[in-house]
Amino acid sequence: MRRMRSLAVWGAVLAAAVGTGVSPARSATGEAAGTAVGEARAVGGVVGDATEADLSYHGSAVMAGGRIDVRLTPRNHGPADVSDATVRLRWSVPLAAGVQRLPVGCARTGRQEVVCRTGELAADGLGEVIALRVWLRGRPTEVTMDVDTLWGGGAVDRNRSNDREQVLVLDTGDAYFF
Repeated sequence: MRRMRSLAVWGAVLAAAVGTGVSPARSATGEAAGTAVGEARAVGGVVGDATEADLSYHGSAVMAGGRIDVRLTPRNHGPADVSDATVRLRWSVPLAAGVQRLPVGCARTGRQEVVCRTGELAADGLGEVIALRVWLRGRPTEVTMDVDTLWGGGAVDRNRSNDREQVLVLDTGDAYFF
């Protein structure tokens, strides 16, 4: 428990340092200089542990003829609100060359991945549905799609198991749910 609290404090320290361009000093044990294990300090206007939220994603994927349609709904199980987060979708085969027509808030970030903003997520609430269509290189008969949180809005997520999904999608035109 002491280690987790220390990590939460470090997350807040690093978030503040990134915002100011300052690197915090570390002791030989890895603790922030001047911070005792479990001691909460005021960092970036936050007193105590960093904000905690628990993000997850549920939805479906359909593949037909080299095209995948994905619909997913982000959810924040709380306890704190998240002002914005980023979900990453990665496929086991490259996306087709050229421009992919992605919805506002989504961007292609590599040969095989797209990231999308979730928007604001209230504690114990659902976000807006994210719907996108991507084209894959060639016409694969199956693809693995990974879904995970790339950025959680600065919140600490102690339960990362529910925001990481791997879905096998077959070229059948059927919906595969996650």
